[in-house]
Amino acid sequence: MHNGVMRLSARADYALRAAIELAAASSGHVTADQLARAQQIPGKFLETILTQLRRAGLVRSQRGPDGGFWLARPAAEISLADIIRAIDGQLLGVRGERPENVTYPGVAEPLQQVWIALRANERAVLEQVTLADIVSRNLPDMVRHLTENPSAWV
Repeated sequence: MHNGVMRLSARADYALRAAIELAAASSGHVTADQLARAQQIPGKFLETILTQLRRAGLVRSQRGPDGGFWLARPAAEISLADIIRAIDGQLLGVRGERPENVTYPGVAEPLQQVWIALRANERAVLEQVTLADIVSRNLPDMVRHLTENPSAWV
């Protein structure tokens, strides 16, 4: 995620981990405190994240002694892309710009197409992987094939 193009914010990283934790919770409700502890997420970050996920309709919450948080849809229907978009907005920018708005002069012009292809590829991965895939440790073939190449790890 830390290549020159796609930058995953700390908030998005925490949000993915919180959502995965919710997806793994069999009991249904998980408290913010449990989430913070399980994934070592700073409390202040977590409040903001949970609010954003709730506004995006991905998480529901209930106050009170039986309160807590849970996923608003089945884990198999929430992609990693859904979570990241709820926190960071659109996926992938070049120098803070969306690639379709970045034009290059002269011979460098085709670079724009490379950024757009890269975004499409990263999106395809993030749209395909659901919270349920992560919890079950059963990633889609497309993702597994990419990780089986040793050069992917360096």
